[in-house]
Amino acid sequence: MMLGVLLARAGIDVVVLEKHADFLRDFRGDTVHPSTLEVMHELGWLESFLRRPHQEVSELGGYVGDDRILVADFSHVPTRCHFVALMPQWDFLDFLAEQGRRYPTFHLAMEAEVVDLLVEDGHVTGVKARTPRGPREVRAPLTVGADGRQSVVRERAGLRGDELGVPIDVLWMRLSRRPGDPGQTFGYLRGGHILVMLDRGDYWQCAFVIAKGGHDELRRKGLPSLRDTLAAMVPFLRDRVGELADWDAVKLLTVKIDRLREWQRPGLLCIGDAAHAMSPIGGVGINLAIQDAVAAANLLAGPLRRGPVSIGDLRRVQRRREFPTRATQRLQSFIQDRVMSRVLEGAAPKRLPLAARLLRDHKMLRRIPARVIGVGFRPEHVRTPDAFS
Repeated sequence: MMLGVLLARAGIDVVVLEKHADFLRDFRGDTVHPSTLEVMHELGWLESFLRRPHQEVSELGGYVGDDRILVADFSHVPTRCHFVALMPQWDFLDFLAEQGRRYPTFHLAMEAEVVDLLVEDGHVTGVKARTPRGPREVRAPLTVGADGRQSVVRERAGLRGDELGVPIDVLWMRLSRRPGDPGQTFGYLRGGHILVMLDRGDYWQCAFVIAKGGHDELRRKGLPSLRDTLAAMVPFLRDRVGELADWDAVKLLTVKIDRLREWQRPGLLCIGDAAHAMSPIGGVGINLAIQDAVAAANLLAGPLRRGPVSIGDLRRVQRRREFPTRATQRLQSFIQDRVMSRVLEGAAPKRLPLAARLLRDHKMLRRIPARVIGVGFRPEHVRTPDAFS
């Protein structure tokens, strides 16, 4: 959506195909980082964007046992906004669609599920889609796959990737939030368990981390066991864990980290999770995807105006975005392997780890994770013109 809007704004005809009739999804990435808010500012959209429902988080912290630790302080990140905005993904996508409709070159097709590619002489020339009105073909000099970690586009294109081992999965759920609840706390590491809680206004969006493949065992123990675990970790939730009435209220996210070896083939480019699935650690997946989109627009708008893009043009996007992708994934893998796995194995240290003590005791050090989470390893800035201004 972001890439489509940026290219349409630059005067390039774009069709965005969306599988569903709307953007309403539960438990999608909702974290809008300072670098993404900076992109909104560069486009002149920030003020109207922040009028959408959201919560602002200026610090990330949590409990390790009974010790409260602040991990990241966004007050000094080099961007206009010094916070992470928690915004439902449907509001974010509705906003982008609204901006896109300002341009005659932007076309959004809802209920259009891409099921295959059009290929001629080894060159991708468009897609085949399934719609309520029957099959549809969309032909274009460039097709972009941004259809997530289960990407049909990359599968049909025969693009191969490498998977990095992941020792965790995540159970998503929601519990009501009440006026007397404590303020935003990012996470709890207690008793061999990990729980992340995001303030969504009238409810807590909760992520309960489990060992990879541990879902069946958890279900075998029963839902009351999960409720008891949550209440023991966060006592103020004890009077509402009963809202988890059945397993339908608990959604499994199978976590994986992977990346394509080649993000492209002639006439085709993959970005976002279609090119590199991210762990939910830090909520950075949506940020990486937006940065991919900005970089792709910057690098491809000119070639698209001049004619068909070459495979060399497409490779430039991968070269630009591969370093921040790899660096972020390495950091996520380190945290999963060295922190989360040990907690889930019940390896509780006798004292706080050195890194946690340093973050607790030295405010200046909290700027480092804030920079990595909020801005990333290679922030992108809008270089494309507004052809309609």
